[in-house]
Amino acid sequence: MAKLLPGLLLSNFSKLSLNSLQNAPKFTACANSILSRAEKYSTQHTPYEIVNDDQDYGLPNDTIEKVNHQIAEKQQGRLFAVVQVCGKQHKITQRDVLIVEGYWPPECGEKILLNKVLGAAEFSLIGRPLVQQGLVNVEATVIEKTLSHTKTHFRKKRRKQYMRTKFFKIPQTFLRINSIKVSPDVNNPPEVQGLDNVIF
Repeated sequence: MAKLLPGLLLSNFSKLSLNSLQNAPKFTACANSILSRAEKYSTQHTPYEIVNDDQDYGLPNDTIEKVNHQIAEKQQGRLFAVVQVCGKQHKITQRDVLIVEGYWPPECGEKILLNKVLGAAEFSLIGRPLVQQGLVNVEATVIEKTLSHTKTHFRKKRRKQYMRTKFFKIPQTFLRINSIKVSPDVNNPPEVQGLDNVIF
């Protein structure tokens, strides 16, 4: 290749390459490097700020007053609640029928109080993870205890002449949600007297 190029052109080319290597910076930044992308899309840190605990965690008084006023005047509309029954969460409203699968001790006609409330169009009371006891009362009545429809459990091992068919039914308990009541004073729920009638 050197023989094909004229001597003048070859000497100029070698001078340019040597000058460019000598003047080149030691570190070069690439446009597609991880470091440059991180700098490009990084956000600025928020300045350090001391926050008063009462202001940070407390609700504004006007919000609590509005909620208490709606509950006192019964203007909150149709309430819903997310309750935990037998380890499962259910979203319920008044006059709903809730099906609990598996064995459950309450008998027909018994009225029970669902205390494990996990969560109206106007406001929401959110527990972390449960709402305080006494703040929301969900009353339900056991209306029926029966068995589910017949379910089939079929097992087969190919090329082994092994087939098994089993039929089974699951006990079910039907609950009617009678009412969902919220304490009139949201910020100060009533104290719980005892846990005698609680079913966990």
